[in-house]
Amino acid sequence: MADEAPKTGCKDGFFSCLLNPPKCSLLRMIVIGVVGGIIIWGGLNTGMEWTNRTEFCLSCHEMSIPFEELKKTVHYKNRSGTTVSCADCHVAGSKHPLDYARKLTMKLMAARDVIGHIRATVDTPEKFEAHRLEMAKRVWEKMKAADSKECRNCHQFETMDPEKQKDRSVVKHEGAMEDGKTCIDCHKGIAHKPVHHLLEQEEAAKTAKKDS
Repeated sequence: MADEAPKTGCKDGFFSCLLNPPKCSLLRMIVIGVVGGIIIWGGLNTGMEWTNRTEFCLSCHEMSIPFEELKKTVHYKNRSGTTVSCADCHVAGSKHPLDYARKLTMKLMAARDVIGHIRATVDTPEKFEAHRLEMAKRVWEKMKAADSKECRNCHQFETMDPEKQKDRSVVKHEGAMEDGKTCIDCHKGIAHKPVHHLLEQEEAAKTAKKDS
């Protein structure tokens, strides 16, 4: 009678079974899947956080233009010593763990800046100024659609202390809550060069065109 092939089991313990698993072992598949998942997810997250650094953003020299503007605002330097990075407003849609998909989507959308860098779309102050309003409006629309999540990561109506705000601010914030407004409806151009005059010029041009 022919000898039967020896059967491999897990009688000697988990690690023995792991080192000498049976062919097409379910345990081996699970372990490989878990380890592979950790490597892929860890690599993806590490890559995302690495490219979220302000230093990485500034590696494209045209980004130094808006960064120098940011440095002159309260969002960069203030009495409490808090500051924001580029990604805090332009990538990180939310700090909620279940909103990781939005963060990944915003990261993919931010990749268009790489295309702009290659094409030298805004590589000089003059070109940047020519596209400033267009770029600003794109960011405002994105933030408004998300109910200003980027702002609400740090600022919440519920935790504001009216006693420490100016009377005008209290009235404005109360009105915003009642009217269902979001942060970006009122707070445009606060982290970079103001663009209100460009908006006024655009509206004036539209009115003139309509009247003609």
